Amino acid sequence: MSHPGQPSEVQAVVIATADDMRERIRRKSKLKGRQADDVSIAEVRALIGPMPEGGHRRDLLIEHLHQLNDVHRCLHDRHLVALAKEMNIPMAEVYEVATFYHHFEVIRGDEKAPGLTVRVCDGLACELAGAQDLLARLPGLLGSDHVRIIPAPCIGRCEQAPAAVVHQRAVPFATLDAVKAAIHEQNGLVALVPRAQPAINFAVAEYAEKSLPVLTSGDVPAYTDYDTYRAHGGYSLAAAVVNGEEDAEAIIQAMEGSGLRGLGGAGFPAGRKWRIVRDQPAPRLMAVNIDEGEPGTFKDRTYLERDPHRFLEGLLVAAQVVGVEACYIYLRDEYHDCRAVLQKELDKLRANPPCQLPLIELRRGAGAYICGEESAMIESIEGKRGEPRMRPPYIAEVGLFGRPTLEHNFETLYWVRDIVERGPQWFGSFGRHGRKGLRSFSVSGRVKQPGVKLAPAGITVQELIDEYCGGMSDGHQLYAYLPGGASGGILPASMNNIPLDFDTLQPHGCFIGSAAVMVLGQHDRARDAALNVMRFFEHESCGQCTPCRVGTAKAAKLMQEPVWDSQTLEDLAQVMGDASICGLGQAAPNPIRSIQKYFSAEVGEPPWQGKLPSPGESVGTEHRINGETP
Repeated sequence: MSHPGQPSEVQAVVIATADDMRERIRRKSKLKGRQADDVSIAEVRALIGPMPEGGHRRDLLIEHLHQLNDVHRCLHDRHLVALAKEMNIPMAEVYEVATFYHHFEVIRGDEKAPGLTVRVCDGLACELAGAQDLLARLPGLLGSDHVRIIPAPCIGRCEQAPAAVVHQRAVPFATLDAVKAAIHEQNGLVALVPRAQPAINFAVAEYAEKSLPVLTSGDVPAYTDYDTYRAHGGYSLAAAVVNGEEDAEAIIQAMEGSGLRGLGGAGFPAGRKWRIVRDQPAPRLMAVNIDEGEPGTFKDRTYLERDPHRFLEGLLVAAQVVGVEACYIYLRDEYHDCRAVLQKELDKLRANPPCQLPLIELRRGAGAYICGEESAMIESIEGKRGEPRMRPPYIAEVGLFGRPTLEHNFETLYWVRDIVERGPQWFGSFGRHGRKGLRSFSVSGRVKQPGVKLAPAGITVQELIDEYCGGMSDGHQLYAYLPGGASGGILPASMNNIPLDFDTLQPHGCFIGSAAVMVLGQHDRARDAALNVMRFFEHESCGQCTPCRVGTAKAAKLMQEPVWDSQTLEDLAQVMGDASICGLGQAAPNPIRSIQKYFSAEVGEPPWQGKLPSPGESVGTEHRINGETP
């Protein structure tokens, strides 16, 4: 029996239940585990902004991680907890994304934050140019208290080897003094602003069958800005298409007639891809791949840092013809100067648009080669780990945010304006040895004049070296070459007369890919080049599938032996090629088989008797990194 003024038993039960509910609500309003502190929340909000109506967008997680990483040069776990709270997503998701990408480093608790980071590229071209010596000597010169020196995979400056990056500043033709000077600038908080350059009218067609100028310093070259581009007829085509003055079907036919194929690696016909995506139900999206991570490839950077608007006009034309509502541009994180230029020119385009624009968002990679694979790139744009998706469905049907998606490489869109304005026969009029079109070859290694060479499709490597590269470097003779970057295989000098184009190299166990040609001299060993690229694949495997994750590591270990275990390597190659989810694991065995077939004397075994793909058979190009598929 209750006393006067005290709640009855029923009332007590009701009160207790209400208190319990309030406690449950209070608990659910907090993330599980470690709670965010007020200081960290304030610091995160200062960078990502206050909570918008409807909450922060989940797909911007990586962009927000970059904002934190740029300021603090690392990711403190207290900031990750605060970011998870602000974005209302589990801490586990934030952590797994932050630890997936190479350019993020998570610091726990009271751990000391890393000092200034110097990344020295140890890709094949830079290794040939002395990167290992630079890596060995820099710690003694700089000390280790405030500067961290680490090797890094290819940073897309193979024509400027050896190359390094000091925080976000590229150091081409890196020397001890050049790296030290860049460190001094960064520690002095010198703003990373490219030196102003006068605007130029960079008309790419004028360089047909020529070499593009090669930079000799770290400055961004003079480029075509918005006003200059408009003054020379720029965006007239895009405006005509958007305003209905140009027929969309006629433009697709021009693309088909030109013979233009995807220039990221897979070589899927561009016009056909437009038709496939246009036939899908709206809304449709576009994802542009500028995650140029294939070792030996730097053509997209070369064009982007000279003429960003030609690419943007191609993007607008494709978006209108296909019926795309939003475009997402994915740019690799190593291209900091390019990103500054592209963002600046995008702002000018939006401020004075020549026609109605779709939504255009510039997204930033975070140091993961796997994100050059189209579905992994889409996962990254959505703010997730960059892991490839299983197919089907293909991204043309179910892509970005679950919508039909037109995925293109930067250079493919870069040619749209010239093809439509000059006519498809112009582009198709170039070519040698029965091939059709132009190719942008990224040439590096033992040649006198490395760089991007805009040459006829079907040119041979010997013609490319002699006519476009000034010949071999002094003291070197052609010994071997990689016709398609790290995953494209290796061929001997005796096979220097094979046309370099799509479908010409497959019978020999190689492919053209993104047309990254790396040249070796007689003082180099092909087996060392194969080991270099296999270590790259091991480092860059996303780990999602066992054949690639384990196979690349086992292969790299076996390839260090003086005499190769041919049978075990072939077993690994077979499993990796057959069972890997994406092109990284599928194409990684190509260098192994090339060495066994053409350079067996280097690995102490008789000529390899294994099976190379027959003409027309896949060698991993259909899902290749940086490739394009429907």
